[in-house]
Amino acid sequence: MSLAVLKSRALAGMDAPEVIVEVHLANGLPSFTIVGLPEAEVKESKDRVRAALQTAQFDFPARRITVNLAPADLPKESGRYDLPIALGILAASGQIPTSGLDQYEIAGELALTGELRPIRGALAMTYKASHSGRAFILPYESAAEAGLVSEATILPAKSLLEVCAHLSGHTQIPRYIPEPANGFTEYPDFNEVKGQSLPKRALEIAAAGSHSLLMVGPPGTGKSMLAGRFPGILPSMTEQEALESAAIQSLNGAYKPALWKRRPFRSPHHTASGVALVGGGGIPRPGEISLAHHGVLFLDELPEFDRKVLEVLREPLESGHITISRAARQADFPASFQLLAAMNPCPCGYLGHHNNKCRCTPDQVSRYRAKISGPLLDRIDLHIEVLALRDEELTAAANGEPSLDIRQRVELARDVQLKRQGKANHLLTSKEVDLYCTPDDAGLNLLKMAIIKLSLSARAYHRILKVARTIADLAGSEAIQSAHIAEAVQYRRNGL
Repeated sequence: MSLAVLKSRALAGMDAPEVIVEVHLANGLPSFTIVGLPEAEVKESKDRVRAALQTAQFDFPARRITVNLAPADLPKESGRYDLPIALGILAASGQIPTSGLDQYEIAGELALTGELRPIRGALAMTYKASHSGRAFILPYESAAEAGLVSEATILPAKSLLEVCAHLSGHTQIPRYIPEPANGFTEYPDFNEVKGQSLPKRALEIAAAGSHSLLMVGPPGTGKSMLAGRFPGILPSMTEQEALESAAIQSLNGAYKPALWKRRPFRSPHHTASGVALVGGGGIPRPGEISLAHHGVLFLDELPEFDRKVLEVLREPLESGHITISRAARQADFPASFQLLAAMNPCPCGYLGHHNNKCRCTPDQVSRYRAKISGPLLDRIDLHIEVLALRDEELTAAANGEPSLDIRQRVELARDVQLKRQGKANHLLTSKEVDLYCTPDDAGLNLLKMAIIKLSLSARAYHRILKVARTIADLAGSEAIQSAHIAEAVQYRRNGL
């Protein structure tokens, strides 16, 4: 038979659309043509496939070879189509049987020796296509990643010869059995941080309700140290959250099975571009906000970021996803991240420091803080001041509360939220805020005074109520009391 049809998968954002690989052999002058909107990596597969087949002692047909990657309007990139193209040529030329090919979805990059190399997005492929009912023939080194989807049948192979032996019925490739994940993740511990009881309290509230947080303080006060320990007090990841996070990491080829159920912590440098944060490219790939999905995005030295770059965070902070639009295509990526940011109070950094004197003029301080727009600040739930430690605190031994104890309180509060409304408090809609976040009379009066004195926007008003709801949950209180409102209000009084 001079025609063979195989199944594979492309990557388009978080989707893995099916690609049908059709290989046709015809009489005429020898040629090798690949059609179906292939990128440069796919066009180069011709030479890899030819060398791999010849090295494996197969006959490379001296005929007119046409490979069609359907659908024709879907861009195809990476070397993932090497293996299905090579198998298609062997099946079309009668060197392996064509029966049973429709039972598999195949992807893999070929070395010139016929060995299989890992592919990018193996987990994203099985995560979106595990319902197809077909088994996945993948490179051995991609099996651990793809096998995180328990419903998927993974057949890992090390070489083209192994795959051909399996399809010919000589030697079956055993199904990949993933090793049980222990789910244990170790983070830096909060008990290493000296003092800073108020910032620790604010971080506990942020973790319990999935709130965003901004730390303002002089250099060396522990802002980055606190942020680095924040993932250790977040609730443990669910299976679904872990799969979603790992699938996004897989799209960039950065996922490692050892990171299973570990909250991502992304800390891009302040020279990062807007595209680096939200994602993009000719074939869109996820940016830092998507790579931080179900984890933490930490922006240190916040005013040093380009203002236009920071403004791209406004929509994802509200919606939890990002749509990247290009002239030819669109891609949707989830971006349910928790924002932590840190900044100095002034250009020299020592405004309010008890030992070092600030050298900045009021105008310089105002210009420095104006680098962060009001709309972005309004979307950050908690604003806290991280003060420099006194000498006696700095020289004393660290004996703070361990992260494990804090995480236990956080998980209890999060469980209360999930039972009450099915989501974290940060995600409550305006209607749900009215339903679940109504304070008592004293708290309502206090909030009305705060609206007038602090000139709070409607968004800030709702965010204060959400934070107060989280504080009440941590305290085990069904009602939002005036003390909860008072604590929530103080996290908006940063003077920025």
